[in-house]
Amino acid sequence: RPAARPAARPDRGRLRGHAAGALARRRVGAADAAAGLGPGRPGPRCPARAAAPQPAPLVIAVGPVTVPPVVDRPEFVVSTGPNEVRLDDFNRWASPLQDNLSRAIAENLVAILGTPRVVRFPQTLATEPDYRVAVEVRTFESMPGKSTALDAVWTVRRAKDGRTHTGRTSARETVAEGGYDALAAAHSRAVARLSQDVANATLALHGAR
Repeated sequence: RPAARPAARPDRGRLRGHAAGALARRRVGAADAAAGLGPGRPGPRCPARAAAPQPAPLVIAVGPVTVPPVVDRPEFVVSTGPNEVRLDDFNRWASPLQDNLSRAIAENLVAILGTPRVVRFPQTLATEPDYRVAVEVRTFESMPGKSTALDAVWTVRRAKDGRTHTGRTSARETVAEGGYDALAAAHSRAVARLSQDVANATLALHGAR
């Protein structure tokens, strides 16, 4: 992905450029490895602007993140026609798709909200999270060389009083190239939009009494 333009000042509350948390995939038999992701190979990354520090960083727990059973597989599941899909045995996600998505969302929230205290379900912290994020992915379509589609319903819950904010993110991204790196990058852009929506809801709850 192209590099983001350098920023003169940090901008809290919005992810600039592409996703800070990119979905990672691997080609079976590839020798290269992605740092911290085992045998995976991530697509190009574009750094987000640095977020301004907060006096009291929010503590956020991400998960569970669920996906449709048809795509809950290590292989890429690509759409070949209306209601038709096929498995690509030679291109796989670097980790289970649910884990891949929750990691990307968590990394994006760190960048957007400026807090390092974001954990993924079922990980725990010594401190009770201020907010919990649950995501139900209803559509996750991959069409190499064409587009990707993401439709997800998410809920942000404030721990201190149980107040919630539920929303829906639908995103379709164009895939200009035919390779699987471009496909993973397009999914990452869609997840970045979802993460921004979740972050906005979190900030709205945080500012509400």
